[in-house]
Amino acid sequence: MTTTAQAPVGLKTELFINGRWEDLPDRPRIQVQNPATGELIAEIPDASPEDGRRAVDAANAAQAAFAGMSSRARADILLSAHKLLLESKEELAAIMTAEMGKPLAEARGEIEYSAGYLQWYAQEGVRVQGSHAESPSGRGQIVLSREPIGVSLLITPWNFPLAMGARKIAPAIATGCAVVVKPAEKTPLTMLFLAKIFEQAGVPAGTVNVVTTSSSSALVAPLLSDGLVRHLSFTGSTFVGSKLHGQCSDHMIRTSLELGGNAPFIVFEDVDLGKAVTEITAAKMRNMGEACTAANRVLVHESIAEELTTKLTERFASFRVGNGLDEGTEIGPMIDDASVERIQSLVDDAVAGGAEIRVGGTIPDGAGSFYPPTVLANVSRDARLTQEEIFGPVAPIITFTDEDDAIALANDTAYGLAGYLMTNDLGRAHRVARRLEVGMVGINSGIISDVAAPLGGVKASGIGREGGVLGIDEFLEYKYTFIPHQ
Repeated sequence: MTTTAQAPVGLKTELFINGRWEDLPDRPRIQVQNPATGELIAEIPDASPEDGRRAVDAANAAQAAFAGMSSRARADILLSAHKLLLESKEELAAIMTAEMGKPLAEARGEIEYSAGYLQWYAQEGVRVQGSHAESPSGRGQIVLSREPIGVSLLITPWNFPLAMGARKIAPAIATGCAVVVKPAEKTPLTMLFLAKIFEQAGVPAGTVNVVTTSSSSALVAPLLSDGLVRHLSFTGSTFVGSKLHGQCSDHMIRTSLELGGNAPFIVFEDVDLGKAVTEITAAKMRNMGEACTAANRVLVHESIAEELTTKLTERFASFRVGNGLDEGTEIGPMIDDASVERIQSLVDDAVAGGAEIRVGGTIPDGAGSFYPPTVLANVSRDARLTQEEIFGPVAPIITFTDEDDAIALANDTAYGLAGYLMTNDLGRAHRVARRLEVGMVGINSGIISDVAAPLGGVKASGIGREGGVLGIDEFLEYKYTFIPHQ
């Protein structure tokens, strides 16, 4: 049974289509709940496929004029949105924490990180360049220009409901691509707040649209069926990403896919164990472990495994777990009870295979979708959690014997998003980073995200890159023009 809490300040609960807010009282409602308490925060329209079609049509109608707008004018919109977003940090942090669960401190950090994308792409958008060259034949000139790809459908996840949206929308605006955003069902309020920010910043009607739905597949599939959408950007599971990739093939829609991860964190025997614990904690516990870049497997040299496990256990035992809206909370709830149960099943499987629980490992009593910070020692190499994303605050310790063994363990996965390693040997750091089959590597650092960095993976972890200079490429096409000499 849920109860209704007081709605956070600044809450928007309507669809945003063609520059208008639409409540659509005849539509079914999506209930947005606080995972820490089960309280009902808000009810929002459950968009139909027809609503999605109206959003794409609005974006398509606005596309030509938006592409023709000067890059400086679009940059000014992003800079205005950047300012407004930072000014709204406290009220948006409360909304994000209420619907997703992360502590207020992390929500504030995500807002600042997201604002960085708006600023970065405001600066990048005015520097999009082509090239000019003389044909080797001497017949004329080869001119290469870059143009917006067109209407883009952006599907964002629940774990970073603002950052993933900002990382997609900012380069789209910078290049002149109108967008339709489909936020995650569990965390739509943050994206609706961002749409309000862009409205206040002066984005033209139809260029940013947000539709919320409880059935992503029912809404999205028809939107990919006629070719009006020219670019799909999706962050989420490999299973769903693969299906979307197939749906895009009929009309050769460009896809940018940031999918699942199974990041190894390799700790060699020459490191300072205190530093190692700090960086493992950063890589594992950011966002309560609900991150595709989170350290999923902690691979430790056998000679230091017991001592490091003891120190990591002490750190995990010290975390303050609670409602993210309470100041001082370090670990909030998981997104829902289903996530908690899945995490517990992975822990139970590891224990059945011989793993030892050093701290945590059991679902707590009481309200809310909580799972405790957990350290597992002596984890078998064939435990399920070595191949499946944990997406929670569980650190499994797996030992290795030497460098080759560590790399073989690290690469023994279908995924290839992020990887981490700690060593004081510069040669080894370069050597191992080169051999890891991932798109991103952190050396002696558990945090690798940066607005100026291209984020993405290899193998089953996706296609394309978001962020940095490369992130703008996903929204641009090349056009070659030949100009003959007269």
